[in-house]
Parts: sequence; structure tokens; C-alpha cells
Amino acid sequence: MPPPPSSHTPDSTTQVIQISRLSFLACALLFLALASPALAWPEAFAWTLIIPFLVAAWVVRVRTVVGPEGIVARATFKTTNLKWDELDGLRFPKRGWARARLTDGSEVALPVVTFGRLPQLSEASGGRITDPYAAAQLAEEKAYREKAAAEAGPDAETTDDAVTVEKKGDRSS
Repeated sequence: MPPPPSSHTPDSTTQVIQISRLSFLACALLFLALASPALAWPEAFAWTLIIPFLVAAWVVRVRTVVGPEGIVARATFKTTNLKWDELDGLRFPKRGWARARLTDGSEVALPVVTFGRLPQLSEASGGRITDPYAAAQLAEEKAYREKAAAEAGPDAETTDDAVTVEKKGDRSS
């Protein structure tokens, strides 16, 4: 369940997670590599020149769009729209892209989404998907504040931002 929106909650933005456009350079190099045999023996290898264009079309097509309405997963031949209430969780296999686990028990592949993209997913989902990197950082900061408060002793004042230590009765100005 997402957190309730409030005046201090930032508006979620739509994130498009896609394959890097630098991949087109690989498509061009693949075309050059296939051009030599195609020019040497056109009857046998001319058909291979279509392969770089198919790869480029795949690079353009495959993506995952995460926004306030839900997730749109565009695979090679299929597009799947998921609403937030249909999503039960995410699974990150050792190899391949993430999988969205649905409330009915089925799974849907999320093209190009890896564990490293979780901050993007968290931002675009408006907090519906938690960011483990941010959670770890918050836990570390909380532990630091508690340690600083414990070292300061009972006379210390603690706030969310810092620990202030003053000796009682020793205010010389």
C-alpha cells in the first residue's frame, strides 16, 4: 500500500527504463562485420544484412515505463500494463531482468529493469516500491544518531538532524 499523499510528498514522475542508445553503435559495427561476407558472396549472405536492423528495432522497442498509474512492460512482441493494485512484489533473478509478481500468483518480466534501477523505480512509483539503498542509508544515519546520543550522555538533546550537547548550569556567555 503506498503512503498517503501529503503536501510534503513529492509528485512521482514517470521513468522510462530502456536499453542505452549507445547500442546503435554495436548495430552499426554488426552491419559492417556482416557486409564483408555479403559483398563477397551476395547469393548466400545478403540476407544477413537485415540482422543489424532487427537488433536496432529491438533496442528501440524494449522498455519498462514506471509512473503514477502503474507499470508498462514492452517486450519484443508483447506489451503488458500493470496497475499498482495488481502488483504483489518484485523478484530479481540471478540472470535476466526483474519480474513483477502479481496478486494472482503469475509473473511478468520487466524488460531492462535490474536491481541497480531500484532508485528509479522507487522515485517513479511514489514510494510504492521501496528503495533498499535509501533504507540502508536511513538506518545507518539513525544508528549514528543513536550512538552519538549514547556517547553524549543523559544531558544531551537529540533531534532528527543532529545531537546537541550542553552542560547543565554551564552557560557562560
